[in-house]
Order: sequence, then C-alpha cells, then structure tokens
Amino acid sequence: MTVNPVLALAADAATGDTAEQQQSQNLPAIVVTAAEPRPIVDRVIATGSVQAVEEVYVTPLVDGLSIRTLVADVGDRVEANGTLATLNDDALLLQKSQTEATLAKAEAALAQIKAQLVEAKANADEAVRVRERAQRLVKSGSQSQANADQAIAAADAALARVNSAEQAIAVSEADIKVAQSQIDDIDLKLARTAVKSPVAGVVSARTAKIGAIASGAASPLFTVIRDGEIELKADVSEDAVLKLAPDQKATVTLAGGAAKLTGTIRLVEPTLDPQSRLGRVYIRFDEPGKARAGMFASAEIVVAERQGIALPLSAITTADGKTVARKVGNGIVKLVPVETGIQDGQVIEIVSGLAAGDEVVAKAGAYVRDGDRVNPVHAEQASATK
Repeated sequence: MTVNPVLALAADAATGDTAEQQQSQNLPAIVVTAAEPRPIVDRVIATGSVQAVEEVYVTPLVDGLSIRTLVADVGDRVEANGTLATLNDDALLLQKSQTEATLAKAEAALAQIKAQLVEAKANADEAVRVRERAQRLVKSGSQSQANADQAIAAADAALARVNSAEQAIAVSEADIKVAQSQIDDIDLKLARTAVKSPVAGVVSARTAKIGAIASGAASPLFTVIRDGEIELKADVSEDAVLKLAPDQKATVTLAGGAAKLTGTIRLVEPTLDPQSRLGRVYIRFDEPGKARAGMFASAEIVVAERQGIALPLSAITTADGKTVARKVGNGIVKLVPVETGIQDGQVIEIVSGLAAGDEVVAKAGAYVRDGDRVNPVHAEQASATK
C-alpha cells in the first residue's frame, strides 16, 4: 500500500501539535502581569487634629478688681487692641483723688518753704554784713570782741536757716514727684481696667464672668486665635518625614470625609518623638473658615509625580539581598534584578531591570524558581476560568 507523503506530513504535524498542547497543559499555570507605563505619585499620609496656629492668652493687667462688663464672647472676631471686658475702677478713682489731694498739699508746702527761703536769704545777707562790719570795728578798737562774736554767731545761724530751707525745698519737691508718679501709676491702672486683646483674631475660650475678681495668676480671661488661623498638626512615620519640606501642597480630609481642604506645609519639626518614633508636620489651611479647631483630619501630601513603568507590589521580592522580579519569557522563568522607585499604593515604580511590556510572575510568593517552565496565564484568563 502506497502512503501519500503530503498526508503523512500533515499527520506528523498534527501529532506534534497535540504533544505540545499536552506538554503545555502539564506545566503549572502561573498568573503573570505586564510592566506598564503609567503616572506614579509619591504620597505621604499624615493624621492628626486641627488646632490654632497661635493662641494668645488675655489676662488682666490689674489684679484685685472685679469684672464690671463683658464685651466679647466665644466666636466673636476682635480687632487688635479691641476691648473684651472692663474692670471696676471705683477703688482706683478714690485712690487717685486722695493722691491728688496729697500732691496739692505738697505743692502748697513747697510754695511756703520757698517764701521762707527768700526771707532767710535776706536775713542771712544782713547778718553777714553785720558780721563783717563788727570784725572791722574790732580791728580798729571801736568795738569789743564780745559784740563781734555775737554778730558772727548771728550770721552763722542765718546761713544755717537758708541751708535748712533749701533742703526742705528738695524734700518737698521729692514728695511732689512721688505723688505725681503715684497718680501716673493710677492713671495707667485705670487705662488697664479695659481688658484688651493684643492681637486681631477669634475668641476661642472665655472664663471671665461678671463680678468675679480678675487675677493675672489665675486662668486667662480670654483665649484668642491670632487672625483666626488654624492648621493641621499631624504625625507621619519616620521614613516619610524626610520627604517633607515647607511649602509643599497637601489635601486635607476632615473626619468623616465631609469636606476636603487644600493647604500648605508651614513647618516640619526637626526631631521625632522618642516614644512613638513619629515626626510632626504642621499644615496651614488655605480656607481656615471651613474647619474648626479640635477636628480630626488626615492629609495627603504629594511629594513627587512622574510617568514611569510600574508593577504590582506583589510582583517584587528579595533574593540574596537584591530586589528581584520573576520575568517570564517563552514560558521560562528568569530571576531579574530590578531597581525600584516610588511606591504608589499597591504599585511600585521600576527604574531599571525591566522594559514596558515585560511579563513577570504576578505574585512573588508563587513557588517557581529560576529556569522553571510554566504556563503563563493573565489575570483576565484566570478570572474567566474560575
């Protein structure tokens, strides 16, 4: 029987295809994924609470006076040097009137002593002239030494009265200065009976009550948020804090996701908490009126953004101290060292080691070794098979 050569070749080819299909079916099916170009964003997540950028405590500058009126309450916006409360000034006004009377008395006494000084100087001048005349008469023998001694004593006494009057004037002038300084001090206290805010801002707390005695040693009467500015005081992990710097932009989500705000990093603390090993960052809001101090919030800070080749994080592992991926080509697994970059959620940037379109084992934990033959299956095919 003669065999047709064409039919024989066709039969051999069919037999080879069948054998290859059987061999492929006997290989382990491994899910693979391709390295694909995509935008990759390096984000840092920070969580914390909203607080005032700067709180200013307003305390009374005069102790021991009762609070007469309250002008501001919690939530009020106040201007710099604006009055928040007034203190009772009755005792100070009485003290001022008494001191003014003392001052008037001292001024009258000074005028009297000055008049006495004029008289004493006139008497002293006459006594000096008498003494000098007596001394000349004694030398000429026209007058006894006893009379001259009396003239000398009278002149010395008159000069002493002049000196005493001058000292009395100095004491009286000092008394006047003391009284005037006391009046100035009382005037200062009277001006300070108006409790004022040193800065413009929003009143966030108030402990002042009408009738209570104001004291600088007690709790502040008012707490003012300077200019109403609030910020997020957030904690970040120690490996992420090195990526952060002032003026970086952030998106802040308030608790419950009710609102999203934009902001800017104001400050990154230079030290970490020794207990928690966390760093701290302060994010100032662009629109502070949309949040309230005390709210819990989280922030997403974009550190870097670029186009690159990426793989799922699960496709990367370490072997012999190197970062590797299991590349699959022609059904053969090959261990390929890779250099990674930004991690964006569950994907990671591949800086070098793979090209776009290269397929790798999707799960690095799959039990395959370098050189193993596998039946590569894409994730879509695996899902359809299930």
